[in-house]
Amino acid sequence: MKVFLVAGARPNFMKIAPLVEALRARAQAFPELETMLVHTGQHYDSRMSDEFFRDLDMPEPDIHLGAGSGTHAEQTARVMVAFEKICLEQKPAMVVVVGDVNSTLACALAAKKLEIPVAHVEAGLRSHDMRMPEEINRRCTDIISDLLFTTERLADRNLLREGCSRRRIHFVGNTMIDSLHRHLERALAQPLPASLDAGAYGLLTLHRPSNVDDPATLRGLLQAINQVAERIPIVFPAHPRTAQRLAGIPLQDGLLVSEPLGYLAFLGLMARARMVLTDSGGIQEETTVLGVPCITLRENTERPITCSMGTNVLAGTDPRQILEAALRVLDSPLPKNRIPEKWDGRAAERIADHLMIWLKRRSTDRRSQARVNRRRPGEAIAQPNR
Repeated sequence: MKVFLVAGARPNFMKIAPLVEALRARAQAFPELETMLVHTGQHYDSRMSDEFFRDLDMPEPDIHLGAGSGTHAEQTARVMVAFEKICLEQKPAMVVVVGDVNSTLACALAAKKLEIPVAHVEAGLRSHDMRMPEEINRRCTDIISDLLFTTERLADRNLLREGCSRRRIHFVGNTMIDSLHRHLERALAQPLPASLDAGAYGLLTLHRPSNVDDPATLRGLLQAINQVAERIPIVFPAHPRTAQRLAGIPLQDGLLVSEPLGYLAFLGLMARARMVLTDSGGIQEETTVLGVPCITLRENTERPITCSMGTNVLAGTDPRQILEAALRVLDSPLPKNRIPEKWDGRAAERIADHLMIWLKRRSTDRRSQARVNRRRPGEAIAQPNR
């Protein structure tokens, strides 16, 4: 029984890595199980893909679709066409998708139309902002998935309000935090740049189209961040799309732009930062666990638990509000954080347990059906002794 584990973009890699390990460990007790790692190639740059696989101790993908970049429609269509062919050839018993990128929806759709069951890891998160491509992806994926694995209780409630059956929903925790727990010690062993001291710098990430594709919005964000960089140096590992758009925008000397970093180098920087400014969803979660103040450069978040229990503050995209939020962090003691329920490094184990129950039941049903199909016409089914 083959299980496809699908990853396409960098945030997926941290979420899928613990699940690859958990399922392959269970194959010893369930010889029918065969897990296959499928890389769609949505992130194809080696700095955005290969280095993360190495840092996370992930095996080489069993299947690489090579989708590449393009518009949302182009990318989604290429992944669907390529993934459908692989599903027809390999006939998996289950397809597991993670997160909310284009690859997530594309592979879920292709599998479901072939009547292959789908499991969605990180289901039920909602920003309630349908202008976000990710919101569209996660809502559509949740509707068609057979198993819905959630990271927090609010996600369960979101799914129930939308009409999902409770039996499909399983609250398991956060596999991205599994990766953080496993690799934090190695990340902290990574050297900091010579000019930086632990607790005395900020970290910035920007990649959302709504922030980087509009020149006026991007200029406004960097105007505020330039002012913050007058108080504290800020490391800015620029996403390739973002880096292309920085030309012509004046940057403060304290804003240290670099190429994208691998998982360990980035996690090590984040864990020792005085604060993080980001428009990423996953970083909101990681900073919550690390106890690092996070300023989210968005008007909303699909991870509100990071604001209610963690260190996250929604600052929006207004330069004045961003500057005020950053200065409050710098002038205040470190905030207290609470670790959300089941963010304990064992989410992948729980998911693997649920998948094994589902697969074993499916295997039993198949064997029973095969016995029925082998009966001669008119032959009675033997009744069990009572």
